[in-house]
Amino acid sequence: MRSETADVVIVGSRCAGAAAAIEFARRGRRVIVLDSARFPSDTLSTHLLWPTGVAELRALGALPRVLEIGAPQLNTALAGGSGYTVRTPFAAVYDIDYALCVRRIGLDAALVATARARGADVREGMLVTELVFEAGRVAGVRYRDRTGATAEVLAPLVVGADGRRSTVARLVGADIPYRSAASGRACYFGYWADAEQAWRSTAAQWRTGELLGTAFPCDDGLVLCLIQPPVERADRSPRAAARLYREFIAEMPELAARLRDCTPVGRVRTAVGLTSYFRRSSGPGWALPGDAGHFKDPVTAQGIRDALRYGRLLAAAAAPVLDNPDRLDRALRDWEYRREHDCLPMYQWTNRLARGEAMTPLEAELYRTAANDPDLAARVLEVMTRVRSPERMLPPGLSATLAVRAAWHGRGEPITVADTLFREVRATASERYERWTARRHGLPPLSPSPPGNAGAPE
Repeated sequence: MRSETADVVIVGSRCAGAAAAIEFARRGRRVIVLDSARFPSDTLSTHLLWPTGVAELRALGALPRVLEIGAPQLNTALAGGSGYTVRTPFAAVYDIDYALCVRRIGLDAALVATARARGADVREGMLVTELVFEAGRVAGVRYRDRTGATAEVLAPLVVGADGRRSTVARLVGADIPYRSAASGRACYFGYWADAEQAWRSTAAQWRTGELLGTAFPCDDGLVLCLIQPPVERADRSPRAAARLYREFIAEMPELAARLRDCTPVGRVRTAVGLTSYFRRSSGPGWALPGDAGHFKDPVTAQGIRDALRYGRLLAAAAAPVLDNPDRLDRALRDWEYRREHDCLPMYQWTNRLARGEAMTPLEAELYRTAANDPDLAARVLEVMTRVRSPERMLPPGLSATLAVRAAWHGRGEPITVADTLFREVRATASERYERWTARRHGLPPLSPSPPGNAGAPE
């Protein structure tokens, strides 16, 4: 068997893997990246990047290549629901005042090209099948190349950036989440040739009843339209996807008007049965950035930003200590702990929006107020862009004011409104307790994973 060594081997070269590879290489480490795909290659994704995500591309040095793809800069965010429309510009974050919606076939290729330009050895069409263990530590990987031959790479650190169905997570015994929440929504999305030039700088989302729909202009003159119905209304059959997609759009007047003169392009894609989660993401000689370790429902469009950011921060933490196993393990634990506490509030906020329900009276009051209050509209958007945590979205006292207004406007249905408000209070208390518990007790222990655990991927 052909064997070689590196400072780090990364399994997967999309957002998290490429970000880690770029940063490791920038810090002078020899990086080998193995990916079963061949680029350019598409993947299932809704691919919106808020300004903080665009800033991550710039931090990695990938932004010039991504901008060459031609996606329009989205300077305005729009949210509609309950008869109200909230429109606000993106505030600058690290001097970035726009969002981007770049199709993954171009985005991932740009990231891979940036990693190679930095000096990372990215190898396509390579399928990782086993991990190498030494004295209880992960010490490398074995893989099959394009000819079917087996080879191995030995390294002090294996980074599993191989997505929700991560082979690395399974082989280290970390594939079962310690925190998870099933989504109440399914995803139907497709592309349209965009005939609405006036909308090409606006990222829009509407809610109608239990449906949530978006229109994000992207590269090649297209607009991405995502519909998230309750899972009860979803159909896993590929034959039903296009029909249901068009029916859902027809139920949303504002979204249907946005797409009226647009032409569908390509097939409708679906995702049903999504679960948000945290997995243990570090151990002796291994780490799991991106969806391999943490995943959120796409309703808040946070996945790419988090993959880029925590792939980059993983490399920044690990690169200086790769030659010292004890210091490396501490750095990996600190990185994982930081990611959990940075991401937990948005994880909880996302789970609320993913419940697959109509807007609550409290949400309706928030839209009503924000539609006429630019400062409040900006604060709400700052939650989505990760500038402001969800618990700091509303100014002091406004939560109580909105609750009173919701009760007043819903006085014809006092029991329903009271029940909804009580549930929101209970959910908020539960989320605070979850964050308190996470801070107090830290990360859960690793599941036992005996040295030598290996096998072919599922």
